[in-house]
Amino acid sequence: MENKERKIMVAVDESQESMYALSWCITNLVTDTNKLVLLYVRPPSAFYSLDAAGYIFSNDVIDAMEKYSMHLVNSVMERAEATCRNLKATNVNMERVVGVGDAKDVICSVAKKLEADTLVMGSHGYGFLKRAILGSVSDHCAKHAECPVVIVKHP
Repeated sequence: MENKERKIMVAVDESQESMYALSWCITNLVTDTNKLVLLYVRPPSAFYSLDAAGYIFSNDVIDAMEKYSMHLVNSVMERAEATCRNLKATNVNMERVVGVGDAKDVICSVAKKLEADTLVMGSHGYGFLKRAILGSVSDHCAKHAECPVVIVKHP
């Protein structure tokens, strides 16, 4: 039997829940023979082009928002990599992936495209009503991803 490198993809964002899920994943799933894929999904630029009243922002405002978005991407990825270093996961083959779009759709499509063996996500722990109104990215991915999904709840 061929010893294939397993790909474990962790969806990360600004939340403590996603960093906890990453910590859990490193502690419980990751070995030196795995590839750890860190995925961050940012909203599309078109999302920023209109304000609440429907007015189009100037190019300067859009450029500033885009710059802030890239700063946020780097900040989240640096936090994720620091979490890996702190847990002594320095020998793990790691890859950064940044997607653009609706998080639930992008996470599922990237997991399929990269042929992830496991998808790990944090849960914000919303109650029924909040989840019904806002929707749940982790619920969507658990139902639609083509690989096993581990949803880690922050204690």
